[in-house]
Amino acid sequence: MVKFRRDYYAGGLMILIGVGAVFEASTYKQGTLMHMGPGFFPVALGCVLTLLGMMIAGVAVGSTPEGDERIIPENPQWVGWACIIGSPLAFMILGTYFGMIPATFGCVFVAALGDRTSTWLGSFILAACVTTFGVLLFSYLLQVPFPLLRWGSP
Repeated sequence: MVKFRRDYYAGGLMILIGVGAVFEASTYKQGTLMHMGPGFFPVALGCVLTLLGMMIAGVAVGSTPEGDERIIPENPQWVGWACIIGSPLAFMILGTYFGMIPATFGCVFVAALGDRTSTWLGSFILAACVTTFGVLLFSYLLQVPFPLLRWGSP
């Protein structure tokens, strides 16, 4: 009898989110590789997420249980979890009211603070580098219509 472990739950959750993303994004126009529609990228990411979830759950079938297999660890890292959840929220809020530069910087900075070994300076430098790369890639190279800076609601 196969014992349910964390890997099963993680794989199952990834499969569930991936399939949900594919179904939701399939209602949008897909387009082609040269002219992608709004549903192309979410469908691709949903498929990748589903495949990764199946691989994680498949590896769990062949492995032997290791020590304590509780779903939630004994000492959960609440700060890291809060930063992981807060990072995309920061991107959405800052992107809506202030533009791409503050949104990208805030998202990466908050996510980097979730690492136990990170420092404020290291998080700042990482956020600045990722923001610079993101602006060059998405704004200038790919010409994504997302204002770099704005003030207030759209």
